[in-house]
Amino acid sequence: MAALALGSLPQTRNRPSRPSSLETAIFREIAAEVGLNFRHFNGATGQRYMPEIMGAGVALFDYDNDGDLDVYLIQGSTLEENKKTHLPPGWKPGNRLFRNELSETGKLKFTDVTERAGVGLTGYGMGVAVGDYDNDGFQDLYVTNFGHNFLYHNNGDGTFTDVTAEAGVDDIRWSTSAAWLDYDRDGYLDLFVANYVDFTVKGNKRCYAPTGELDYCTPKIYRAMPSRLFRNLGNGKFVDVTESSGIGASYGPALGVVCADFNGDGWTDIYVANDTAANRLWLNQGDGTFKEAALEAGAAYSADGLPKAGMGVSAEDVDNRGIEDILVTNLTGEGATFFRNDGKATFDDNTPQYGLARPTFGFTGFGTKWFDYDNDGWLDLFIANGAVTLRESLRAIPHPYHQRNKLFHNEGEGKGFRETTNIAGPIFDIPQVSRGAAFGDIDNDGAIDVVVTNNNGPVWLLHNQTGARRHWLEVRLEGVKSNRFGIGARVAVLRDGQKPLWRWVHTDSSYLSANDVRVHFGLGERLEIQGVLVHWPDGSEEYWENIQPDRIIALRQGSGRTR
Repeated sequence: MAALALGSLPQTRNRPSRPSSLETAIFREIAAEVGLNFRHFNGATGQRYMPEIMGAGVALFDYDNDGDLDVYLIQGSTLEENKKTHLPPGWKPGNRLFRNELSETGKLKFTDVTERAGVGLTGYGMGVAVGDYDNDGFQDLYVTNFGHNFLYHNNGDGTFTDVTAEAGVDDIRWSTSAAWLDYDRDGYLDLFVANYVDFTVKGNKRCYAPTGELDYCTPKIYRAMPSRLFRNLGNGKFVDVTESSGIGASYGPALGVVCADFNGDGWTDIYVANDTAANRLWLNQGDGTFKEAALEAGAAYSADGLPKAGMGVSAEDVDNRGIEDILVTNLTGEGATFFRNDGKATFDDNTPQYGLARPTFGFTGFGTKWFDYDNDGWLDLFIANGAVTLRESLRAIPHPYHQRNKLFHNEGEGKGFRETTNIAGPIFDIPQVSRGAAFGDIDNDGAIDVVVTNNNGPVWLLHNQTGARRHWLEVRLEGVKSNRFGIGARVAVLRDGQKPLWRWVHTDSSYLSANDVRVHFGLGERLEIQGVLVHWPDGSEEYWENIQPDRIIALRQGSGRTR
């Protein structure tokens, strides 16, 4: 059966002609020229309050269902009342929602619609998670803060309503990343909220860098806070199941979270990156409870057996084996950690073997994701970098927390990664304190773009200039028995004579950020597609054929055929 039409969503786009030279930079930064005018403000006063150096995130999602990705950016504030701080030129308080005008005008342009939408929360923002919790076909926002969190219900008319109290999902602690998942497979998205440490402004501790200067403390100075799991009751309300599910039994200073079926049993698991403590792997037992198994699974520590400063996290099928591996970004002097999965949730630290140890060692990584930037069928890697503490070697630098971001190309067939930062584009030569990163095809040309947030700096939109040279396919699911956008589903593109390309549907991972819910496949030079296979979250399986490449398609549960 063929794929469903997408209404206002462009069903196909003409393939751009191939450039005569392949020397073009991979990405070009275009935020200002397309109207994405935003600058993060951390409110720093010189007291070195920890939240100042940690934020903030960004979401890519189609809030108005017009077929293109809109951008929601999280803003900081001041932590001290009546304290004078220098505000950036043109700064607007509160989070900002930018509407993408592509579908209406044919041009990539953004308009600030924050006030009309009602999502301009003015707090000390951290992160955002995107998911349709009531299955009405419109994606909702969960915003984490240093302080109260907020759930914004998408009303479907361009506006949102704060339903936090009604839904019962607030948390007054310092929350960081969050994730939507259907852990009990009842067709409604549940909510995991990562919490960090018990920092308060009044209880701020003074810490010092090796240089002798006042600096930001590590999380070891404070007590870690337990993360929380909220079960969706299906009536607009949630119940806190942190204790009954087992999630509250073990915790650390949580910064990154990603949810996937790591052991292949059909139930969504939860992986949490903890800062300076063992990471946690919560294996779903299928009965409403989770078992913490990171240590025995080999995913708690790196190969040296020591905890690292886990910040960002990504989980994808790196070697096209149909198995999700895990990458965790860490502190300068630690390097990123690549945990290779055997398919049964047993992991090996393969960071050196995959060429990622040395090039990440001198950087503090945050937002990250495996994605196929050149559409060759192999997932590449982006890491947003920015320091959190001063070092002697950085003392003479005007902006000592600034670092350059990194890009790596997947060489395929288990050959590991080759750093391509030097050809990624001029923006990669500009150091910043980069934090959040969200990934998605922002202009519907088949190439994945990246939105990067910079702490106390401007937002960057890294427009992909190379991916559209090869063939591609993007799939949006519409669940019926499963949750509306099919979060947790696994999707495969089948091609004659080649291994299936498996991807899974999710908006989580990276750091404090939410990604495009559409599943992207790079197809390389080949046009032929045998079919698309979907394993839905409820355990059912469907197959579609007569699928053409170089377009965005929608697959509605129940419209395919069983194999």
